[in-house]
Amino acid sequence: MIDHADDLASVQAATERLLHAVGALDNAAVTQSSRLPGWTRGHVLTHLARNADALVNVFEGRPMYASAEARDADIEAGAARPLAEQLADVRESAERFRAAAAVPADWSRTVELRNGVTDRAERVPFRRWIEVELHHVDLGIGYELEDLPADFTERETGFLAARFSGHADVPATTVSSTDGRTWTTGGGADGGPVTVEGTPADLLGWLAGRRDGGALTVKGGDLPKLPPL
Repeated sequence: MIDHADDLASVQAATERLLHAVGALDNAAVTQSSRLPGWTRGHVLTHLARNADALVNVFEGRPMYASAEARDADIEAGAARPLAEQLADVRESAERFRAAAAVPADWSRTVELRNGVTDRAERVPFRRWIEVELHHVDLGIGYELEDLPADFTERETGFLAARFSGHADVPATTVSSTDGRTWTTGGGADGGPVTVEGTPADLLGWLAGRRDGGALTVKGGDLPKLPPL
């Protein structure tokens, strides 16, 4: 069962963790490469700020971004800013998101995200939590997949397994965690069934495109090649 208020509290806690960690950096570190190809840490931080504002748009019934080109241009324009500006932007945009989410509303309503994707409003806080947690890892400043809250890792693994369910390029796959949790995904491609086993962090890293799956155990075939998120 989704508890959007609980998820909003988790977003706030994750944001504070990120701001505290980033606050220990310097201007030079912000310009260095992140773990995302082609993006510096400044790109990641600017994206986080603009994503918060985009989700305010979602809550208020506007398009998430004016266009894909405008989204990319905003990230590029903000990437080279000094640390203090980056921190202020992430903090202030997070507060705008919090304020928009605090307005009384029908949380069961359907909202539109990017590329025509729709979802229930009550799931938007979890989507924001995903952004903050995974991009904190992407910064490459000491916060790893193993450091993510266990409840987040479990939910995000299930979220991604559902996202790839029935995908035309993914064979039927069972995802089995060393903590005893199991999910099914894929099923739209020839081959399988395949079983992929690993730690919660390694499974999430593979599903989220953050690890290559080399630490996973695969039975029944090759490790499925997942499409980009």
